[in-house]
Amino acid sequence: MKAERENVHQGPIKVAIVEDEKWMRENLARIIAGSPGLLCVSSYATAEEALQDLAAKQPDVVLLDINLPGMDGVECLRRLRSVLPEVQCLMLTVFEESDKIFNSLLAGASGYLLKRTSTPELLEAIQQVRDGGSPMSSSIARKVVGFFNQMGQGSPDTEALSPREKEVLELLARGAAYKEIAAQLSLSIETIRMNVKHIYAKLHVHSRGEAAAKYMRRSWPRRSP
Repeated sequence: MKAERENVHQGPIKVAIVEDEKWMRENLARIIAGSPGLLCVSSYATAEEALQDLAAKQPDVVLLDINLPGMDGVECLRRLRSVLPEVQCLMLTVFEESDKIFNSLLAGASGYLLKRTSTPELLEAIQQVRDGGSPMSSSIARKVVGFFNQMGQGSPDTEALSPREKEVLELLARGAAYKEIAAQLSLSIETIRMNVKHIYAKLHVHSRGEAAAKYMRRSWPRRSP
C-alpha cells in the first residue's frame, strides 16, 4: 500500500480547470498543455458541468474559479471533495475578500491565488500543491492573518494533539510540503503522512485547508482594539 502511495506522484500532474471566462479558461489550458510534467485533462465553464465529469477524469489538481455562474466555487469545492477526497484544489480569483478566502479554506482548498499571478508562479503553485504544499499569494496570506486575528479563539480540538502533531500542523499551516516537513523534523515522509492522518482525525477535518484554519484560529487569537 505504501508503494502505491509513492507511485501517485509519478507521471504528469493531471490538471482540470473550472473557469467561466472562456479566454481565461483557454489560456490556462494552453499554459498547462505547454508545460513539461503537466497534463490538462479537462476544462469546464460551470461547477455543474465539472461535478458531472471530474470523477471520471481523476485529476490531481483542480484550478477552480471562486465566482462561477450558478453554483459558486466554494460550494463546488465542498461537493467535489466528497467525490474526490484526494484531489487538491487551487482557488483562482480576482477577489481578495477575507470571507471568501476563509470559506475556501474551510471547504478544503489547498491554495489561493489571484488571477494576476504570473505563469511561472502558477506553474510552481500547481507543483507545490500536488506535493503537499499550500501556495498562497502574499496579499492573500496577509488577509488570512488579519482575518483570523478578528475571528477569536478557535476550537479546543488542537489541544488534543501531541507535541509532534502540533509541530507538523504548524508547518502544514505555513504551506510546507510533506518532504520539507520530513526533512525539518528528521522523520520519514510516511511518518509525516501518519501524523497528518492523526491530526485530521483529532481535528475532525478532511483537508489541509480545514486543519490550517483551526490552527490559525488557535495561533492568532483576537486582539484588543
